[in-house]
Amino acid sequence: MTTSLAEVGQAASNPQQLARRAARNPRLRADLLAGLSAKAARIKFGCAKALRLLSEERPDLLYPQFDFFAGLLDAKNKILQWEGAFVLSQLAGVDAEDKLGAILGKYLSPISGPVMITAAQVIQGGARIARAKPHLAGRIATEVLKVARARYQTPECRNVAIGHAILALGSFYDLIQNPGPVIRFVSRQTRNSRAATREKARQFLKQARAPAAKSTPTKGTA
Repeated sequence: MTTSLAEVGQAASNPQQLARRAARNPRLRADLLAGLSAKAARIKFGCAKALRLLSEERPDLLYPQFDFFAGLLDAKNKILQWEGAFVLSQLAGVDAEDKLGAILGKYLSPISGPVMITAAQVIQGGARIARAKPHLAGRIATEVLKVARARYQTPECRNVAIGHAILALGSFYDLIQNPGPVIRFVSRQTRNSRAATREKARQFLKQARAPAAKSTPTKGTA
């Protein structure tokens, strides 16, 4: 490791501070990216957390590394996959070249399974992308609806993922030009075997049918 990256390792226990410093220091941003390849989990995940925080505050600073984060979607480490998906969703607001549109199918492909947590991550990320890029909302909704036929480790995992899907669809429902399939999907979930998912479905339909319904996400645990 470079001396600078070694210093990153020493500071990895404070990702908030790392993110603030990285916003001012291009060299440190490069070291955070390199830190994702570190063998030590403390460094690897400290850097990942700092990049996550930086993407929320200054996505413009990470947009030049879009392809790097897109590459994380294929990472063997699941946590790095999730962090890559999160950062990419935060870059949507500064994605002037519409790079997300080009990789949207790949980004959302985990919805079909087999890892429920990965599916939940990209479902949530897809909702953030839809809010930032309304022209992609219909495509995203179509992919999110595939959760109904997804195959995860257990049927209950699918019920949890469906709950995430309902929340996500609720957060950009006003942007979906053909809401019929969404309403039919959510209506079916009022009979879901998971109580929390049934409640999300009921709340979604209540909001969707209200006059001048807003796209406020349904509250509740997954």
